[in-house]
Amino acid sequence: MESALELADAPRIRVEDILTLHRKLLDGTRDEHFGGQIRTEQNWVGGTGMSPCTVDFVPPPPDRVRDLFEDLCAYTSGDEHPALVQAAIAHAQFETIHPFVDGNGRTGRALIHLILRRRGLAPRFVPPISLVLASHAIGACIDRFVADTTRAVIDTDRFGAELSTMETEWRKKLGRVRAGSSVDLLLRVLPSAPVLTAATAADLIGRSTQRANDAVNQLVTAGVLKQTTIGRRNRAFEVPDLINALTGFERALASPLGDTRQAPPARPVPYRA
Repeated sequence: MESALELADAPRIRVEDILTLHRKLLDGTRDEHFGGQIRTEQNWVGGTGMSPCTVDFVPPPPDRVRDLFEDLCAYTSGDEHPALVQAAIAHAQFETIHPFVDGNGRTGRALIHLILRRRGLAPRFVPPISLVLASHAIGACIDRFVADTTRAVIDTDRFGAELSTMETEWRKKLGRVRAGSSVDLLLRVLPSAPVLTAATAADLIGRSTQRANDAVNQLVTAGVLKQTTIGRRNRAFEVPDLINALTGFERALASPLGDTRQAPPARPVPYRA
């Protein structure tokens, strides 16, 4: 996703750019040899995998894929449609082409956010549109896409407010925190790191491991962090409040009504006690 967003300032989106994203996606997996390679065989969606006779959808034959991919990238590089319409159409077209043996869904979702960032609609954060889309069995269309995007933005705004309140409560537990201190910096970045070590904390705040370790210890004493491994070396910590909040957020996004008490989640989600 980060690599996709880095393309937002490029003058145009090329097929090679998307191939690079796909290569990064599959790097280090058992399907690594498919990374960055346009498929050379017929694939399909659904069914048993043995025959396309009873599947949900059969994408174009492999000899058509490169030209369709070029056409898609040309459309993605333009601005003839409003940004949300462009993102919806580009995503639907990408999934229709299904250019890769595996990883089409994840690459297509990254393409959505590349377009929104490129068109200036989401300059600072990535709204979880794909998680909301996945809550509906119906295929993506422009109306559904726009409605789900609206809901994703509203839900994310609420979650952001919840995180701000959470940080305020953490600071109350710690008492006075000096501005610019290691503890202050760690509290600011903690919402992005539900699980961390002293080393990762040092990377996040740009301080030495020793200073980060001291800050981590203060947060443990205050009950903000909880140690999850035994021993003094290679200790790992989690943020219980944040993990509970993330669990609730993901469960809400998975419910068609935004609340699992009103409508059950449409996909597997983390368990909440």
